[in-house]
Amino acid sequence: MGTSAPATVTVKLAIAMASSTENMPAVDKVQALVQLLRTRSSEEIRQRMYDNPPGSPWWTACKTELDVRNGERAATALVDTSRVLEKMRQSTEHLDKLTENLLQATTDLTDLFKGARESGRRLELAVYVILGVTLMQLFYVVFLVAGKR
Repeated sequence: MGTSAPATVTVKLAIAMASSTENMPAVDKVQALVQLLRTRSSEEIRQRMYDNPPGSPWWTACKTELDVRNGERAATALVDTSRVLEKMRQSTEHLDKLTENLLQATTDLTDLFKGARESGRRLELAVYVILGVTLMQLFYVVFLVAGKR
């Protein structure tokens, strides 16, 4: 016979549920119901849970299956969060390196500007000296020319 194992299990569980669920121990009944609910949507499971009184095998199976699914979602979310945190850590380290480089470049520029300011002051003094010497030479030439006349 070419039936698959999951289909056979589902059929057996359905037959067991339909025939003598009262004869099965409560734990086996809940486990069988949980297996049946594995292929159902969460909305269907929630509806079935609301349709049965708390403590009943169906309610317990629905609650168990929803708890398992929520646990799987939480585990997936934790893994995703871990990946995001690792990427954020790497980005933070990269940003720290870039900040150090920017600080070094800013310090270098500051030193360069200080040097340029000092050079500018020396150049200003040199210009004043040149102007003074030029004026003295001009007066000297004027006095020489005026003295010869």
